[in-house]
Amino acid sequence: MPHNTNAISIFGVPMDLGQSRRGVDMGPSAIRYAGLQTRLQSLGIPVRDAGNITVPIIEELRHLPNDAKMHNAAAIAGVCRATHDAVKQSLAAGERVVVLGGDHSVALGSVAASLDSFERVGVLWIDAHGDFNTPDISPSGNVHGMVVTSLMGKSPPPLEIGERRLKADQIVMIGTRDLDPAEKVAIRAAGVQVMSMSEIDENGMAHQLRAALSALGDVDALHISFDMDSLDPAVAPGVGTPVSGGLTVREGHLIMEMLADDGRVRVLDLVEVNPILDERNRTAEVAVDLAASLFGQRII
Repeated sequence: MPHNTNAISIFGVPMDLGQSRRGVDMGPSAIRYAGLQTRLQSLGIPVRDAGNITVPIIEELRHLPNDAKMHNAAAIAGVCRATHDAVKQSLAAGERVVVLGGDHSVALGSVAASLDSFERVGVLWIDAHGDFNTPDISPSGNVHGMVVTSLMGKSPPPLEIGERRLKADQIVMIGTRDLDPAEKVAIRAAGVQVMSMSEIDENGMAHQLRAALSALGDVDALHISFDMDSLDPAVAPGVGTPVSGGLTVREGHLIMEMLADDGRVRVLDLVEVNPILDERNRTAEVAVDLAASLFGQRII
C-alpha cells in the first residue's frame, strides 16, 4: 500500500463487553449513519472504511468463567489485539486512523498501536472519567474503567496489549470530573496530569490545551482518545455514563481545531456513543462534527 499521510482509515469496534449497559456496540453504526465518511471526503481527504473488528456478543461468553474483578477480560483482550494489529498496519502505511467505539476499552488496542508505531507519542484522554481503576480497586469490575492503568502495565497481563507501555508523562487527561475515591489516589501517585473541568472553567480551553500539549512535549505523534461523555449531557445525551458539567460543543470544537493546526494527530478514538440512549442520533452527529473539525473543516 502506498504511503499517504493524508488518507484516513476508519475501523469500527462494536464492543460493549467493557461496561454494563447494552447498546454501545451500535456506536460505530450510529456514527457511520451520521455521515462520517462522506463528511471527511468532502474535505478532500481520501477515506477508506475498513469495516469492523469482530467482537463476540455477551451471550456467547455467558457459559465461560468470568473474573468478577475484570469482567470479560479475555474476550476484550482478544478484540483489542485485533484492533492493535489493524491500526498498526494502517499507521505503517502512512495513514491516519479513526477508531469508532464501542466502549472505551477499545483504546487498549488503538493506543497500544500508537505506542508501538511511533518513538514518541502523546495521548490526550478526553473523558469525564479517569479510567484509572485496577481490578483491585474498581467498584464495578468493568474494564472500560481500567484502560489507562492497563496501558501503563498496572493491570494483569490479559489486559496488556502490544509491546510498549504508556508512561505517566505521555498522557494528559482533559475534562475529568468523575473519579472514584481510590482512583484519585492512584492518579496522584502515578503522576498523571489531569486538567479538570474546574481548571478549564477558570483558565479557558485554549490555555488548558496549550498547557497539555506543552506537558506532552516534542512528540512525533498525538493520539486523541475522545469519550463522548466528556461533553455535557445536554449536547451529547447518548452515552452510558453521563456526568453533568461537561465540555460545551464549542469547547470540543476548539480542541479539535487547535489539534488540526498542530498537525501531529495520527489516531482519533470516538467512543461510548450509545444510540439506544440518544435523541435522534444527536450524539453521533456531534461526533462527526468534531471529527470534521479535527481533520480540517473550518467556518471560513
